[in-house]
Amino acid sequence: MKFKTNAPAEPDINLIPFIDVLLVIVIFLMLTTTWSKFNEMSLSLPTANEAQAPGAPQTWVVSINAQGLYAVNGARLEGRAPQDLSLALSSMNKTDVTLLIKADASASHQAVVNVLEAARLQGISKIAFGTQNTSNNVGKP
Repeated sequence: MKFKTNAPAEPDINLIPFIDVLLVIVIFLMLTTTWSKFNEMSLSLPTANEAQAPGAPQTWVVSINAQGLYAVNGARLEGRAPQDLSLALSSMNKTDVTLLIKADASASHQAVVNVLEAARLQGISKIAFGTQNTSNNVGKP
């Protein structure tokens, strides 16, 4: 007599409860996570007062307007390249003169970087940025 051998039943894995548990965990993590930005940088911007230090050295002023045009000590430059600025700054005495950069708030960062690059090409190490007085800046440029 021939008996049937019972083949072992294949296990049936139900994934629906597993997916439900994972979704609950994902929702819990989304609700409890703080979405803070770790790529922000804390800055303390400078302010200025009107009193200048006694015995301040001679200052050359490079002005940058909103369109990215430059002026060195009031004389407008035609070019916008760092080489043009470097040529304008070549007659500057590099040892005891400070380069003051006054940029319009709407000026591009690249325009300011061009001035810094021109100063580097000329070996100028004393560089300052013009700031606006926060206490009484009404009626002043």
